Amino acid sequence: MADATDRAEWTNLVQYITLLAVIGILLLQWTGSIPLASVGGSMTIALAFFAAALAVGIHEAWTKKRGVFGWIVNIVVSFVGAFVAAQIGGMVMAMLLGGVANLDGSLAKTGGLVMSVALAGGIVATILGSWGALLIVNRWR
Repeated sequence: MADATDRAEWTNLVQYITLLAVIGILLLQWTGSIPLASVGGSMTIALAFFAAALAVGIHEAWTKKRGVFGWIVNIVVSFVGAFVAAQIGGMVMAMLLGGVANLDGSLAKTGGLVMSVALAGGIVATILGSWGALLIVNRWR
């Protein structure tokens, strides 16, 4: 019973992290903080994605009261899951949005609502990948 309660509590907090990450990335886009004409835009988006994955890894290590080695494993596993999921999620979002919206070249060039949906979907996929990787590793602990 305690395990189910812990899992539900952890899931709720990951939902809050996801909500905050989506709001954060959308605020970055809507305020013009993501430069679309240079490599700085990609770096800003990557930084937001890494921060979200780091938050998931730290949250899991903190709530499970991991030791030093557990914190290191959590952060590494969280980043690996985020890397894999961000690539897959980005590809899926581009395919879905390409079929629904008229993309004028790249998502960054198209901008607007299409870019917002792509960013939100990408960061959700990143967090799910990070969370999923931690769940898989926790089965082995």
